[in-house]
Amino acid sequence: MLELISGKCLCGRVKFELENQFKQFYICHCEQCRKTTGSAFAANLFGSPEQFHFTSGASKIKRFDHDKRGFTKAFCTECGSGIPYLNSTGEAVIVPAGSLDAEPQYNTKNFIFHSEKISWLEKDEKDSYFDGFPT
Repeated sequence: MLELISGKCLCGRVKFELENQFKQFYICHCEQCRKTTGSAFAANLFGSPEQFHFTSGASKIKRFDHDKRGFTKAFCTECGSGIPYLNSTGEAVIVPAGSLDAEPQYNTKNFIFHSEKISWLEKDEKDSYFDGFPT
């Protein structure tokens, strides 16, 4: 049996666990993923639905399915954090990588819609880097 990995939303009301072996890992730069995350990209792992379950807070999940574009966003109704969801075919559970409590195990990362990557994500010699908030 594979190691179990757990995850949760920011407020901790929604918790889940699944086997720590993911079929695919996509870093997506498309416009719809930027909109659903409010960030420069989405980082989603694809796992087996049979090995996934919510341990608490399932009643706190809201799901949005875009009727024309074929994508989904699931989130905690308390804190708004992205939450795993079953894809439309039922063949995979989509897990926002940032919702996990430990490092995921996967074979490869795929950077998709890379041509749509936004310019402010690129490193610049004028950028500053800090381990926490700047003082």
